[in-house]
Amino acid sequence: MLAQHPKKSRPYSKIHLVVDSYGLPTEFITTGGGIHDSTAANDLIEILPYADYLIADKGYDSKKIRCKVRTQGSTPVIPRKRNSKIGNADINWCLYKYRHLVENAFARLKHFRSITTRYDKLKIHCTSMLALTCAIIWLPM
Repeated sequence: MLAQHPKKSRPYSKIHLVVDSYGLPTEFITTGGGIHDSTAANDLIEILPYADYLIADKGYDSKKIRCKVRTQGSTPVIPRKRNSKIGNADINWCLYKYRHLVENAFARLKHFRSITTRYDKLKIHCTSMLALTCAIIWLPM
């Protein structure tokens, strides 16, 4: 009797992307799928240039991230999580609407099949393909 090998699951990766005010990707970090967004945020914030505001989603809501953004000289525009006791009274919702630029950048990235289906199993291959894709998005500019 022949035994079948169990299917190997592909390592799923997350893309943490930074876009400029035009919606063009400027920086990114790839992490494993099981890593929380807030752990990758510290590395990403360190490599960012100065900006007046840093807009992020609820996944990046933590006290450490907000302090780090303020020490960089920016103002965090991050909504609080649902179970937060502080609430969202201090957030500028007009600025937060510009977060759709990041969603649009992800939509443009997903036009490329290798990014969407995540064919690359190694992190270095995934990162290099993502860098090439970001460069192609910049070309029409």
